[in-house]
Amino acid sequence: MKIGLVGLLRLAWAAVILPLLIASIPSSRTLYVHQMLLTFSARGKTSQSSSRRFTVPQKFFTHFYVVAVVWTSVLLLLTWTYAHETGGLVSESTLYSNVASYLTGGSHIFSFHKSRATSAQQRFWAWRSVFLLLLMEVQALRRLYESIHVFNYSSSARMHIFGYLTGIFFYTAAPLSLCCNCAPEALNLVKNRIAEFVVKGKKQVTHIEFDWWEYVYPLIKLGLRQWIGAIIFFWGSAHQSRCHAILGKLREGKEYSDDYAIPHGDWFDIVSSAHYLAEIVIYAGLLVASGGTDLTVWLLFGFVVANLAFAAAETHRWYRRKFDNYPSNRYAIIPYIY
Repeated sequence: MKIGLVGLLRLAWAAVILPLLIASIPSSRTLYVHQMLLTFSARGKTSQSSSRRFTVPQKFFTHFYVVAVVWTSVLLLLTWTYAHETGGLVSESTLYSNVASYLTGGSHIFSFHKSRATSAQQRFWAWRSVFLLLLMEVQALRRLYESIHVFNYSSSARMHIFGYLTGIFFYTAAPLSLCCNCAPEALNLVKNRIAEFVVKGKKQVTHIEFDWWEYVYPLIKLGLRQWIGAIIFFWGSAHQSRCHAILGKLREGKEYSDDYAIPHGDWFDIVSSAHYLAEIVIYAGLLVASGGTDLTVWLLFGFVVANLAFAAAETHRWYRRKFDNYPSNRYAIIPYIY
């Protein structure tokens, strides 16, 4: 059975979500999985072992965002070129002729196989993918900047190599998940253009005049859900930026110290891992902007929630063990719920 890119991504997300869900079940039968994931995900203050075996410096977080910026830029260039080649854009509302079609969406949320899209659907998917990748590029660039200029990682802070590889996987698979419905076609288009150039030479290749408005105007015509998703995305991004600044200031002048302090301000007044909460809001914005009809994006969002909720629970326990005066009204990650 040929699964294809969409199916492989869905299987990959399901494979990394399942252990997190199992480890989150409060049962003695899942204790081993829970402890194993704690070891793999431990970093910085939550890393209890003094051994440096199978660990890398926590400042290697920067590698995640370098990968994200480069990979997202490549996908954005390919997808934007393909979207422009597909032509104009129809409104999102015209793509769904009945309620069943709307609920399952153009990507057929319950199928591992991408359906045969109409020309109008393919154009919309392409331009929507460009929109999502632009948001992802903003996220990757901001995180890269903060990793270099805002965070002050302790020289002794480590993270497990498994956590490092998981981060590389995430920032490779996440951008691809946002454009997987048209990525193969976009790649084929570019390959054909390169082949045409090689065979015919520069003078014989069809001349393409660049009109920047043709590359931007279809994005403006996208549906209301895309722009609502963008608003949610930037709202979460603004809060995460402030939360990271708060954490960064706590570490000023402590590059060679393991001293920690209680963060205050912004969403830290209600949850212990405010920056994680903001990350969930950011990816919720991407989910809304995607239209909420693609199982691949839902699985991406599911991993973000499961992974950060698991990490936040351990962070919350660490704070309460470390500080006797830790605010008792704070939740781990979801205000008034968890």
